[in-house]
Amino acid sequence: MTEKETLSYIESLKPLGCHPGLSCISELCRRLGDPQDDLKFIHIAGTNGKGSILAMLSETLTACGYKTGRYISPTISEYRERFQINGRMISKKLLCEYVEKLKFQCEEMVQAGFSHPTPFEFETALAFFYFKEKKCDVVVLETGLGGTEDATNIIKTPLVSVISSISMDHMDFLGSSLSQIARNKAGIIKEGVPVVSGVQKQEALEEIERACQEKNARLFLTNTDKKKLLSGTDKGIRFSYKHYKKMKLSLMGVYQLENAAVALETIDCLRNNGNFSLPEEKIRLAFERVSWPARFEKIAGKPDFYIDGAHNEGAVGALVQTIEFYFTNRKIIYIMGVLKDKEYDRMIQLSYPYADSIITVKTPDHERALEAYELAKAVSVCHKKVTAADSLEEAVEMAYLMAGRDGVIIAFGSLSYLGELTAIVKKGKWTRRDSHGK
Repeated sequence: MTEKETLSYIESLKPLGCHPGLSCISELCRRLGDPQDDLKFIHIAGTNGKGSILAMLSETLTACGYKTGRYISPTISEYRERFQINGRMISKKLLCEYVEKLKFQCEEMVQAGFSHPTPFEFETALAFFYFKEKKCDVVVLETGLGGTEDATNIIKTPLVSVISSISMDHMDFLGSSLSQIARNKAGIIKEGVPVVSGVQKQEALEEIERACQEKNARLFLTNTDKKKLLSGTDKGIRFSYKHYKKMKLSLMGVYQLENAAVALETIDCLRNNGNFSLPEEKIRLAFERVSWPARFEKIAGKPDFYIDGAHNEGAVGALVQTIEFYFTNRKIIYIMGVLKDKEYDRMIQLSYPYADSIITVKTPDHERALEAYELAKAVSVCHKKVTAADSLEEAVEMAYLMAGRDGVIIAFGSLSYLGELTAIVKKGKWTRRDSHGK
């Protein structure tokens, strides 16, 4: 298959949607020789923070000399970002080769009476096959949706199960209460495998504790009293956690303190229970150079322009904390784009008090995108300075004009539009004009 044929085939899978369950992915992996059974995993579930934790852990393992696979979704700029080893994307040649191999297996499955694998099942199997072929020492793996019936949950060999902050999201798949959602995400917990969890609301914590008891899995919780945020700039944060004093993290955002604590608890767990050599100097180096796109990422200056994938109530709450920490007495302009199945009314209620003006956009090329005008109507209930943009280019131009050189622009909501928006900002020649057009 050519690169064009490969990407076209991947695009053709999208209408298959998402169908939780392990039977289809299990059959596809069986036909590939069950590559997942020959790999070691760090398995991460949760609502918010999974990607940042994954980035810190994979960067640390790589810095310490381990060949580290990284499987993520969604991606920001390029499809190949989903499959990485030591921070490098799969080559175009190998992606084409593996997609062709899996396409044949999927066609054989359908002829044998099985359902065709969904896009996420296809990608998950491809990731397992790639990491096995390349003989990775360890794979850092995040769930796509939930835990119990997530395609990644066919793995049998996790070194540690990690659960980040849990909040209300994907209720149509995971349940209508926080307890139900937490029970689903706790489904990644395996017999006798240690579990690391971040701070959780009580009903979520109870479900995690119950699952740990049932599986004889030791639970390690982050210690709130041992976390201290020392400072924060547009270069990242400085913090201390337990015996890790004055750490530097190259990710912005107050909420990264909790994600860093989860990552460090996991690192200690690997040191003590997984026979990994993880020297502190290498950990510090990794945290100083880690990157994770679209998580309160600064993409331009004068005015300062940030993007953040805050796409649910919990994530927007964390974004608001960061706004309060970094920006006082600054004019703030939002660009906001969401999917129609999200609780965007709650996202608006939490975030609107900090914005001088709000520009709404429709996420391009997404079947679940909410129209910019509909989002603007929802915003107008509580904020009168709202404008619906016809395109991302128009939204960026308006935001620059509104912000001036000293303001702050924050684009957030669905991750699916932030990559394209970033490209627009970085290639544009945006200038501030006065009332005479000069």
